[in-house]
Amino acid sequence: LSIPVMKNRYSIILLVTLSLLLASCSDTTVDSLRQQGELIVLTRNAPTTWYEGRDGPAGMEHDLITRFAQQYKLKVRFKLLNSIDDIIKAIHAGEGHIAAAGLTNTDNRSDEGFNFGPDYQQVQQQVVCHRKTGKRPKNPADLAGLKLTIIENSSYQETLNSLQEEYPTLQWQTVTDLDTEQLLEQVWRKKIDCTLADSSIVSINRRYHPELVVAFSIGETQTMSWILAPEWQSLNNTLETWFDQIEDNGYLATLHERYYGHVEIFDYVDMRAYMRRIKKRLPEYKDTFQKAGDKHKIPWTLLAAQAYQESHWRPQARSPTGVRGIMMLTLNTAKSVGVTNRLNATQSINGGAKYMKKMMRRIPESVKAENRLWFALAAYNVGYGHLNDARKLAEKLGKNPDLWVDLKEVLPLLSQKKYYSDLKYGYARGTEPVLYVQRIRNYRQVLEENIKKKLAQKI
Repeated sequence: LSIPVMKNRYSIILLVTLSLLLASCSDTTVDSLRQQGELIVLTRNAPTTWYEGRDGPAGMEHDLITRFAQQYKLKVRFKLLNSIDDIIKAIHAGEGHIAAAGLTNTDNRSDEGFNFGPDYQQVQQQVVCHRKTGKRPKNPADLAGLKLTIIENSSYQETLNSLQEEYPTLQWQTVTDLDTEQLLEQVWRKKIDCTLADSSIVSINRRYHPELVVAFSIGETQTMSWILAPEWQSLNNTLETWFDQIEDNGYLATLHERYYGHVEIFDYVDMRAYMRRIKKRLPEYKDTFQKAGDKHKIPWTLLAAQAYQESHWRPQARSPTGVRGIMMLTLNTAKSVGVTNRLNATQSINGGAKYMKKMMRRIPESVKAENRLWFALAAYNVGYGHLNDARKLAEKLGKNPDLWVDLKEVLPLLSQKKYYSDLKYGYARGTEPVLYVQRIRNYRQVLEENIKKKLAQKI
């Protein structure tokens, strides 16, 4: 053997040995967790992390942790704390194994010795004010004289501390008893002028409080990661392998789609009108939506959101193309589901629910979970034939035809001749079903949050 070949062989042996050592270390760490009986995860109750959803606990962090635990056969116990500061202190003290709470990987936190896991999401800090806050600030200098309030010992405070060197007049207040979502509500109620929040938190909360407006972004893009307890740093090797897997198999993208895919569209005027109509129009039809949902095993809030997208809950609605009623049924569709009077709200709602159920049944079994709902909604809008064309095109383009996160990228291609000319059903305005699904998901989430707040007020 020549010397170069020998060197190459030794390099390969060294790499394999190191890989085996790392895998062995990771396996030992996971085994130790199993022996302890549970994986303790520190988090907080918020729409971007962990919350009680319609079917039990949900949230980006909840779903990630649950998937990780299932793969490695670990029992999970979520420990809810009140603030980011409490979580950081608790993980530093070893009160849990992992802190998963929308934590940004900042220079200060790294310098303080916190052990961050792999990055899984990017966020941008934003200055958020009320739409009617005098002269809207455009840069840090414009914040002088405004009541700016942030969370103490947060990544936002780190950002402002570094900016203060360049803008000496920059002043702010800190609080320890409120979280970011509550501070955004304080802005909405005009109790404070502005606050700082991560873009992911802002995108969800401004739909509940439409008067919130992003004045400007501040600082550089940051990454979010889990923090490991000091004595569990060796778990990082397992996490890196696992995050690589869920990025490769599409699960991470699916989660982003689940929690953020529908929040890209925001229309202040539309959302304000929607909030008013939830109070004034919806009560008249709520019982009908609930009964139709129960009968056809479709969430009634989804039907209500779909009806709002179709007609703004107006039974007499009509379009130039001839679709009519609160669910905007065509004549042919109405006949196929037994609707004799499209302007009768009860008939229309039941007919729309029945048609949705038909679409659901046609969706292949390979399409799982909430993807079935989004596929059925898209088929309701553009037709099942075009939806099937999009699935075939997705497969041809190397995308997953069973995931909405991939299909919503393919559907708009149905309007381009180089794509639709080879498809069975030809041209379609493929962007429309994508927007249709996004808006309905948006309306549904806002409606369910409204219902949740009303229930909380009664308790």
